[in-house]
Amino acid sequence: MRKRTGDRDSKKQKTAGDEAGVSSSAQPRPSSRLLWWVKRGLLVVCVIYVSVPFMMRLFPDIIKHLVYSHRVRVPFFVNLSQPADLYLNHTVNMYLKSEQGISLGVWHTVPESQWKEAQGKDLEWYQDSLGAGIPIIIYLHGNGGTRAASHRVGLVRVLSAIGYHVLALDYRGFGDSTGEPTEVGLTTDTLYLYQWVKARSGSSLVVLWGHSLGTGVATNTAVKLIEQGIVVDGVIIEGAYTNIRQGGAHHPFGWFYWKFPGFEYFFLDTMAENNVIFPNDENLKRMRSRLLILHAEDDHIVPIHMAQQLYEIAQSAQNSGNQVKMIPFSGSLGYHHNGLYKDPHLPDIIREFVHTLAP
Repeated sequence: MRKRTGDRDSKKQKTAGDEAGVSSSAQPRPSSRLLWWVKRGLLVVCVIYVSVPFMMRLFPDIIKHLVYSHRVRVPFFVNLSQPADLYLNHTVNMYLKSEQGISLGVWHTVPESQWKEAQGKDLEWYQDSLGAGIPIIIYLHGNGGTRAASHRVGLVRVLSAIGYHVLALDYRGFGDSTGEPTEVGLTTDTLYLYQWVKARSGSSLVVLWGHSLGTGVATNTAVKLIEQGIVVDGVIIEGAYTNIRQGGAHHPFGWFYWKFPGFEYFFLDTMAENNVIFPNDENLKRMRSRLLILHAEDDHIVPIHMAQQLYEIAQSAQNSGNQVKMIPFSGSLGYHHNGLYKDPHLPDIIREFVHTLAP
């Protein structure tokens, strides 16, 4: 009896051990679980990667949001109606109506030398100051963010310190301006601001300064004015692309899709078909204003060879070395796409250019 009982006990222990072994082996190992999640994540990434081009083609508004990035309203928590919060103490905020239903937020910064005089002054005083014969820069920023972005405020301070008036606007759809951006709309906004300034500036020089996307706005505006028989006193383009199609092909976002079948059809053709062109190269063939091209050799958004192409196009079109000048900035300085305002030589470069505009 005892022997049989022992046998039964040993059989039970063996069976329990076998069940425990089966139960243990049935549970997934941590490494297997991690591998499952990695595979699932890679599948999701691949699906998104393949879907994006088709989404662009089916919903072209996505392209608009990528090109303009106007919904990215950085810096956050900045009251654009209070430029003094950004230490622009000699700046007034105003709103202009470029079209029915379109209100544009604009900053007008007077020369730094007028800092004390500007304290407590109203909008009328700022407007009257435009006619004092001091050069005026209309600053046209690039895509994304607002007129309060740090590199934009930095440039405004530099130009004010040189002794110029600066008018910086947020195009329709950007910052606190109303409406939705289009190429025609951005050009219309700039034309309106230019005409508004000219109506109050008397004989003061007026220069268009475009950065990145704003270079296309600047040259579009200059060409539209030529059609009206008006030649802008001067144009400065910083970080300029040849046209938005080529600019898009070299943009960091485009790098992910260079080898994608139909890259041009899905992305570049979609932009053109939706009237997003910004043809700096074609515009420079028609412009007759003095032109200054500024570009960093280490610009990671717009490669410097595009600026070189624009320089050659403008020189050929104007048939004069005096009308067109290009200043490259060494890549060792680390300015990239947005940092040229930091260069200690920039004030002298701008002064020299503006001095050549004097009648």
